[in-house]
Parts: sequence; structure tokens; C-alpha cells
Amino acid sequence: MSTLYSHAESNVRKTWLLIIIFLVFIIALAWLFSYILNSPTILIVAVIFSILISFGSFWYSDKVVLAMTHAKPIEKKDNPELYRIVENLCITAGIPLPKIYILAESQSNAFATGRNEKHAVVAVTTGLLEKLERTELEGVIAHELSHIKNKDMLLQTMVVVLAGIVALVSNWFLRISFYGGMGKRNKGSAGILLIILGLIAAILAPFAASIIRLAISRKREFLADASGALLTRYPEGLAGALKKISSDLTPMRVASNSTAHLFISSPFKGKQNRSWFTKLFLTHPPVEERIRALRGMKV
Repeated sequence: MSTLYSHAESNVRKTWLLIIIFLVFIIALAWLFSYILNSPTILIVAVIFSILISFGSFWYSDKVVLAMTHAKPIEKKDNPELYRIVENLCITAGIPLPKIYILAESQSNAFATGRNEKHAVVAVTTGLLEKLERTELEGVIAHELSHIKNKDMLLQTMVVVLAGIVALVSNWFLRISFYGGMGKRNKGSAGILLIILGLIAAILAPFAASIIRLAISRKREFLADASGALLTRYPEGLAGALKKISSDLTPMRVASNSTAHLFISSPFKGKQNRSWFTKLFLTHPPVEERIRALRGMKV
């Protein structure tokens, strides 16, 4: 367990490195667009906006997620068994007790959010509490606590925000280009080539950012599965839970692309098999692979 959890501190460094790379990417993209459009304002606004949104997401991302999912806080008297499970696993993991929230949703699912261990939240749906056995519920909670321990929540939140900024800047450029705001410097073949380069960057940049974001999300799910299984010392509990959760096709009313990556399993039930586009942008690795990896563990 200590080997897996030793990744937590390196995850902090990776988080800030990733944020710096994303910010540099956004600035480079904004510079290209401002140069093509002959408007330094684009670069200035993009930089200021990126910095403000990045810091804002760091401090308020958990509140935004909880508001979007309509999650409600509970106390120990509201669900003593759930509280005991979380408390016991927190003691084992060596982390403070997070706030516990409930989503009034029939779908079996759960997520964790918050900027650090001291400001963390674990949320579960009513469907999860009703449909899982105790060992399976422990597996799910251990998975979410592992996200907290591994510093995944901040990483995932910041990546989502920064990928969104890339899409916003690109969309801004395309809209201005559509209305003819290309600037006076883009005359001749060199100017046309530069415009074409800008249009290609504006179209491909959001896709590249999204693919990177989703690849990171899928990798963190595998690590949280392994860490959670070691935390309970019973991989089959989480494996059984994942099987039940993936088989539960009950729709989630609060499901959205903005929060889907936070859940232990994609809340868009049943859509993966019908849409090739959804498969291309999966937020989670295939459940079969996760279960296979868990059942291949030796604890």
C-alpha cells in the first residue's frame, strides 16, 4: 500500500507540471490567434482568464460539483453504517474524515471531490446504498478515498478546467474568423497559410486537450482501483461492486459531461454501446479490464 500511496506526493508535482504545460499551451495558442487576427487583446485576455479560472477552480471546484449534482450533506445519525465504513477506512488510509454527501439518484454510483485531504468530499447515490452488499460498498468507498489520498481530485479538476479554456479560446478564434476579422497582415500566400494553420489549430486543439484529459482520467481510475483494493485487502469487493454498477442502466438525472469523469463509473449508462463517438471519448476504462486487473491482484 505504501508503494502506491507514495505516488501521492509525485502526483502533486505532476499536477502543477501539467497545469504549467496547459497554461503554456493556452498562451501559445492565444499568441498564434492574436498574431493572425492582429489583436494583442486576445493574448492578454486569454492569459488573465486562464489564471483566474485556474485559481478559481482550485478553491471552488468542489462547491461547483456538489451544486451541479444536487448532492446533500449528511450527518452520522442520518446513516450510521455508511459513516462507520468511511471512518474505519479513513483510519486505515491515514487521512482525515471527509464530508459525506448523498445524491438522491437511483443509479448506483459515487464520486470524490475537493482540493485536498482536509477539504474533501465523498458522495454516494441512494441507489448505491440500496443495491450493494457491505463488502462491495467498502470497496467503492475505498476507491474514492484512494482518489483523495492519491491527490487525483485536484489533478482531474484542473485538467477539466484547462481543457475547457482551450476549447473556449479556439471557439473564440473561429467565431472571429467567421466574421472576417483576420487582420491586415495576412495578405498573400504566407498570410493565407498562416490563417489555415490557425484554423487547423483552432479545430484540433480542443480535441487534443480532451483526449489528454480523458487519458489521464482513465489512468487514475486504474490506480484508485488498485489502491482501494489494497486498502480493504479484498479486491473482490470492489470487483463485485463494479460489476453491479456497470450493469445498472438506471439513468442519472444530474449526469453531465463536466462531472462524468469524477464518478467511479460513467453515469451515461447504456450509451457506450450505441455511439462510436462516446466510445472515442470514454471517461473511464472498460469495466471488464478493471475487474480483470482487480481479480489478478495478490494482497
